Amino acid sequence: MPMIHPTAVISRDAQIGQDAEIGPYAVIEGPVTIGRRVRILAHAYLVGHTRIGDDCVIHPFAAIGGPPQDYAHTGQRSYCVVGDRTVIREGVTIHRATDPEATTEVGEDCMLMAYCHIAHDCRVDHHVVMTNAALLAGHVQVGHHTVFGGLAAVHQFVRIGEMAMIGGRATLTQDAAPFMTFTERNRCIGINRVGLRRRDVPSQDIDELRHLHRQVFRSAKPLRQAVHNVADQVHTASGRRLVEFLLAGSKRGIAGQRPTPANATMEKD
Repeated sequence: MPMIHPTAVISRDAQIGQDAEIGPYAVIEGPVTIGRRVRILAHAYLVGHTRIGDDCVIHPFAAIGGPPQDYAHTGQRSYCVVGDRTVIREGVTIHRATDPEATTEVGEDCMLMAYCHIAHDCRVDHHVVMTNAALLAGHVQVGHHTVFGGLAAVHQFVRIGEMAMIGGRATLTQDAAPFMTFTERNRCIGINRVGLRRRDVPSQDIDELRHLHRQVFRSAKPLRQAVHNVADQVHTASGRRLVEFLLAGSKRGIAGQRPTPANATMEKD
């Protein structure tokens, strides 16, 4: 049976999974579904058509499933889903989607550190780490195993590829390619070498990604032309994925500053 503190406030419409724990003064309002063995700590707030996967931990003052900060939302039913084993730390906010029957999604095994924000209609894949106060605007897509440094901020409708590293206080107003590291404002400084090795990406893939970074992001040619020039030379799965991402449709364009003699940053092997 769930362990529910007597001061917790829980709607009759909520569904609480087996062996869940709900702490003091937590509020669960509306048709929220809580998975098995979930721990909801003191003063957490969950609302609306929200589903929390098994074995999640939600820390104090997190607010999950609230209405979107979007003038287009007029109260229609939408959803918020959090995958299994995700940890949501203090003060995190995750909003449900804007459009009717649409969903804001956070994947499995994510770590959302204190005061992060995930806005309406975002899609955050599995194993994503968001360090303290990282912010995602609406409709952002984040690939698996991406890491955000503290205070990183992402513009709405931006795509971020898998295994990217977004540095602390970085600002993304354009799409961030997979496997790359980004700093400052839309600046791609090289491959995410540490992250790739931690994920046991083959050395031949890493070498090819490093080569593609030099040929594409350091080229004086327009990015799309530079990608087409190297597309036929790609041999690894990671290289093909990078090319696919760069050639896909984009609402915001591709992040990656062209080097100049004054500001070129050489990648350190």
